[in-house]
Amino acid sequence: MLFGIDYEVLWFIVVILLLAGYAVLDGFDFGAGAVHIFLNKEKSRRIALNAIGPVWDGNEVWLVIGGGALFAGFPEAYATLFSAFYIPFMLFLFLIILRAVSIEFRSKEEWPWWRKMWDGVYFTTSTGLAFSLGLVLGNILQGLPLDENFVYQGTTLDFFNPLALLTGVATLAACALHGALYLSMKTEGRLFVKMTLLIKRAQINWLISFGILTGYIIYFHPEIIAPILDHPAWIVLDLAAVAAVLSVPQLIRKKKYSWAFIASGLSILMLIGTVAARLFPAICVSTLTPEGTLTIYNAAASKLALSYMLTVVAIGGPLVLSYTAFVFYTFRGAVELTEESY
Repeated sequence: MLFGIDYEVLWFIVVILLLAGYAVLDGFDFGAGAVHIFLNKEKSRRIALNAIGPVWDGNEVWLVIGGGALFAGFPEAYATLFSAFYIPFMLFLFLIILRAVSIEFRSKEEWPWWRKMWDGVYFTTSTGLAFSLGLVLGNILQGLPLDENFVYQGTTLDFFNPLALLTGVATLAACALHGALYLSMKTEGRLFVKMTLLIKRAQINWLISFGILTGYIIYFHPEIIAPILDHPAWIVLDLAAVAAVLSVPQLIRKKKYSWAFIASGLSILMLIGTVAARLFPAICVSTLTPEGTLTIYNAAASKLALSYMLTVVAIGGPLVLSYTAFVFYTFRGAVELTEESY
């Protein structure tokens, strides 16, 4: 126990923060790829690629650290989730590799067909990755059919349930808006005007998909919001998430795109926080039997291991944050194409 808080609780917070950080950072990468196909000119597409060029691979570090933290802190949950989501995770890995290849290979040849092909791959993989993140989140939110031994009893097709699909669409829409807002800060002139138009369209898609998802959960899955309603502190978190979501269109309307990007990131953090509040102290709820539910206590490593690893986090966390901040500060401002650009 540290500062009167269980090590398991602290480690749960660490894992959620790392995964939420990944969702915010790689979320705008995926979103930039999702709107890439709507940029018609070669120069515009090159600028959009070079806007994420210095940061996209660094953003993926957060996924590696988050997965490592889950494995280190909650090995039982890591084993169960990666076994249950084996095919979706392998598909995710394939898409993330192919996306990296498309970014690096596009500029290797000047043939129009070559660049259009990799543009299509970049768009398809970015869209698929954003959607798949929502698909996983929707299934975690709904719960998985786990038996008393924490073994997944469903099929791959079970992942494509209505809640997961709607969550996938909403996540894709959120990433598209997040990415368009990021690109608006990295462009100028006619391309900036183009991005403002894409932002307005992405905003509409996001609000519609978020509204449909919220309505579906309230009507068909009231059990998801029931725990939040029972805890006043969680209601405050939920209201903060709604406030962050609603602030984005207000800032866009005032043409404060940089602040809208920050608000968009905060809304993603807040929404993931509400999911964590819904689950706590569970990591994954079993829909078959209460004994199959993975909690921060029955899935955790030993307290000694958790205490040692929290020391590592206390040292390594600020280093990762400092590096991320340094990269964003160094490559701030609008993109200027050079001979070394993509």
